[in-house]
Amino acid sequence: MTIRPILIHPDPRLKKVCAPLGRVTPEIETLAADMLATMYNAPGVGLAAPQLGVLSRLFVMDCTKDPAAAPQPMVLIDPEIVQTSDELNTYEEGCLSIPDQYADVTRPAEVRMRWTGLDGRIHERDFDGLWATCAQHELDHLNGRLFIDHLGAMKRQMITRKMVKLKREMERERA
Repeated sequence: MTIRPILIHPDPRLKKVCAPLGRVTPEIETLAADMLATMYNAPGVGLAAPQLGVLSRLFVMDCTKDPAAAPQPMVLIDPEIVQTSDELNTYEEGCLSIPDQYADVTRPAEVRMRWTGLDGRIHERDFDGLWATCAQHELDHLNGRLFIDHLGAMKRQMITRKMVKLKREMERERA
């Protein structure tokens, strides 16, 4: 497993719609393992392939918050939402591609998702709470959307300016 660098917004690859994978290959298995290692290292609860510059419909997540509980890593290949609740939930979201920036985002409180697992089989599951928020946030990444795209223009522009400044500082440190 390799910890890979995470793209920081604004990066044009984060705004692209990702291509379906179709089937599980050894390369996808390696990518999924690297993504989980990168996510846990960050640390975060979810990570989508485009955040690593890979424009494929794949994300990983583990929303287990209790440090005493066993990890529950999930790998979702070609995921889709098949049902959403009418009930909404507002959660303060952040993103590994937008470090140290958080904002309230309102989404359906529950979702049913269908995806291909690393076992090559189709899976379907209902998610609620943080799991539902995370699954929708990561699926947005696969469709070229960031959580800040759910915010008003002023707040989005303010966060984007902060990220441009952060990227400049990171470049200076590397030089």
